[in-house]
Amino acid sequence: MPSPIHGPLVRLRNTPISEHPAPEHHPTSRRRLRACHECDWVMALPPLQPGQQACCIRCGGVLAKRNSLPVQRCLALAVSASIALIAAISFPFIRFSVRGIGNQIEVTQTATEMLAQHQPIVALMVLMAVFVLPALYLMAAIWVQISLLLPHRLPWSRTIARMLGHITPWMMADVFIVGTMVSLIKIAGLAEVSLGVSFWAFIAYALLLLATTLSLDSDWLWFSLSGGEPSAPEGIHTGATAASQNLAGCHTCGLIGRLDEHGHGSCERCGEKLHARKPRSLQYSWALLLTAAVLYIPANLYPIMYTTSLGSSDPNTIIGGVIYLASHGSWPVAIVIFVASVLVPIGKMLALAWLCLVAPRAPGMRSSTRTRLYRLTEFIGRWSMVDVFVVAILTALIRAGALMSVSPGPAALAFACVVILTMVAAMCFDPRLLWDEVSSAKIKGSDASIYDNQGRTP
Repeated sequence: MPSPIHGPLVRLRNTPISEHPAPEHHPTSRRRLRACHECDWVMALPPLQPGQQACCIRCGGVLAKRNSLPVQRCLALAVSASIALIAAISFPFIRFSVRGIGNQIEVTQTATEMLAQHQPIVALMVLMAVFVLPALYLMAAIWVQISLLLPHRLPWSRTIARMLGHITPWMMADVFIVGTMVSLIKIAGLAEVSLGVSFWAFIAYALLLLATTLSLDSDWLWFSLSGGEPSAPEGIHTGATAASQNLAGCHTCGLIGRLDEHGHGSCERCGEKLHARKPRSLQYSWALLLTAAVLYIPANLYPIMYTTSLGSSDPNTIIGGVIYLASHGSWPVAIVIFVASVLVPIGKMLALAWLCLVAPRAPGMRSSTRTRLYRLTEFIGRWSMVDVFVVAILTALIRAGALMSVSPGPAALAFACVVILTMVAAMCFDPRLLWDEVSSAKIKGSDASIYDNQGRTP
């Protein structure tokens, strides 16, 4: 019986897996070289099976991972996440009622209500981190994966693929879920709360979005987009750093490229800029950290929100909120707020400041430990946005006038800026600086191998 579906849909459905072979199964495959993004060590990638990943032999950083059916899986997850997002913004999110007075909100009101409360920057941060950037990421992922399934690549596929990696750190739908849970626990004893369809759709959206990012096989993606991998520069040594050979690894597609005499260049495959080390890495990191440290003072001195109950308005600082929750027995929520709003920002600023301080003075000392500390600061930084999301959710939800209402305080903007600045500071820091002295000594060793432009050893 003939298929009722014709045209591109038939191709999407019937695309054989063999049209998207893994790089190591490509007919012209050869040993592919990579420079670790965290320690700059040059290695040859081993053949990978689905579910496996290649890690740096020196610092343990992930160089590449292989997923089963990456194109089909990523496309299916991205489409599902997009549908869940549409459902999340189309139905009621949460309903709140106290003494016969209630309010029902949609999830996007967490941003628009902050705008109405004269907090445009915080509103923009919530809107971008929870809705706009994830939506752009999902559309970009769908565009690129469909492009791989068609006989000819869709326009701007490489530019859009480059955008995926830059957007990922700024998507915070999962953090917003934690903020929602904290908000619900805080008001559960004060009013009746009911969950709408959007609440469950948003949870599905956040989980599917996370699964989409994890399913993206960037190594396979760039190999398929380019129809292979350009030849590596001649005479590359493995078991040595890329910088010592006037080379650099691309942070987007992984390809190793040659640098000019000033230590700069561009990736031959994706067009991303290459640097032996990030320009003025320590200066930018110090400047951002100092700015964040200054802003952290008003973030704690001023109220992060005002709570009005029976006509009486009380300011709540971050620490004051933690003490209030702990004194009323809400220890789990108090611990979450304390960790996210106090321990994480302070710990991250101290850790980054220490890394900036020791990198130029004692490079190579305990580099593995320092690299693990850097990874931790990168991972935990975004979770500090929990408190900002809690303020946005409570401000939108609790609108019962003089009976009970919540409005944002000046500390909300200061604290949100602290989170963003520390995230940017971590991105500006170049972890390869932690390995430079070890690298210069190691290159003189005898364990290096030389590869020609076809990835072969003599």
